[in-house]
Order: sequence, then C-alpha cells, then structure tokens
Amino acid sequence: MHRLDPRAKLVTTLAFIIAVVSFDKYTISAMTPFFIYPVVLVSLGGLPPGYLLKKILIVSPFAILIGIFNPLIDREVLIRIGTLGISGGWVSFVSIILRFILTIAAALILVSLTGFNAVCSALLKFGVPRPFVTQLLFFYRYIFVLTDEAERMVRARSFRAFNSVAMDFRTFISLIGNLLLRTLNRAERIYLAMCCRGFDGNIRMIRPMRIGYREIVFVLGWIALFVFLRYFNIPLKLGILITGFLK
Repeated sequence: MHRLDPRAKLVTTLAFIIAVVSFDKYTISAMTPFFIYPVVLVSLGGLPPGYLLKKILIVSPFAILIGIFNPLIDREVLIRIGTLGISGGWVSFVSIILRFILTIAAALILVSLTGFNAVCSALLKFGVPRPFVTQLLFFYRYIFVLTDEAERMVRARSFRAFNSVAMDFRTFISLIGNLLLRTLNRAERIYLAMCCRGFDGNIRMIRPMRIGYREIVFVLGWIALFVFLRYFNIPLKLGILITGFLK
C-alpha cells in the first residue's frame, strides 16, 4: 500500500468520495458496504485505527453542526419501527454523518499511506496549478507551527492571569493580533531562508513516480467495486432475500 504510485491512490480516493457523496440524502443502508475500502486499506497498510478515529472525532462537530437542524426542518415520517416513527430529518442526519466518516477516513488514509508531499506531487502531475499546490503544501506544513505558537501564547497568558480563568473579548482580540504579527514575522524569515537555500517553487521527490500493473489493478479493481456498490444496494437485497427465505 505504501509503495503504490501516489497518483493511483489519489484517483481511487477521489472515485470513492464521488461515489459516496452521489447518494441522495435519505440513503443509509446502501453506504454501509463502502466501509470495506477504509477497513481494507487500514488493515493492509498497517495504520493505527485508534489514531484515525481520534482525528475523525476531532472534526466531527462540523458534520454534526451541518445536520443537527435537519430533524427540526424535515419532520415527515419515513420509517416506522413498530409504533416508533422516524422522520426524514433524522434519516438525513445519519446519512450526513456516514458520508462524513467515509470521506474523512478516506482522505486521512490517503495522506497516511502516501504522505502529503507525494499527494501534492500527484496533484501537479494531474495539471493542478503549481501556486495552488505550493500554498496547500505550505499550509499543511506550517499549520502545526501556528497551532503550537497559539498554544504557547495561551499558556503564557494563563500563567500571568492568576485571578482570571475565563478569557474576555479584549484579551482574545489581543492574542489574535499578536499571533498575526508573529505569523507575519515568521513567514518572512521562512521565505528568506528558503530563498537562501535555492527554493524555486518546485516540489521534488526522491522516489520517482511510475505506473505499473499493480497500480492499474488497484485503481480498476476498486473503481469497479465502487460502481457495483453504488448501483446495487447489497444490504437491501440481502434483507429481501433473508425475509423471503424465512417466509
């Protein structure tokens, strides 16, 4: 998994995301077989499932914020389980959460198996404008530096504010302003250091990219499975088959 060409994994991940987001808002059961893709890649790639789950949980409030109002807007009952009626808002909310988990997991697995530099190089090979890819690469590299700087500022403020636990609005604005100034100064120093070292805007990789039979089989096999799962609701057909057999 780690040695496959980055372009093969990028194309497969994009096809997976397109297949997942193409379902309508009330689809739940048809998306569950798509979990086979992240599960197989995590198993074959030797990735820690707990680490990926932690990353998904960190950004999960965004998905919850998007779909939390659906039960209030869409109250028409779509599913009945005995006397319990489930509205379309709850169904669409669960559908949004499933899409979020699948797509974010696929993106995290792509970066974990490939490396962000290799993903950016693959984007360049596909014709994505170089300035956009360079900015994306720098954003990924220095967002962690910015986060560490913000944590140090908040920690320093807490050490100096013994009588105040909460942060008021004026203090928050002051911290944001200082963080912006520090960011601009550090960006200038980084730019000068990169110019001194001969950076010309090109992203170079030590390992060359090469498409072989393994990459072709990987891409075509997964895309064929995605197309099959997209147009055939396997859980629904199995449920009908089991129900008919029991009758």
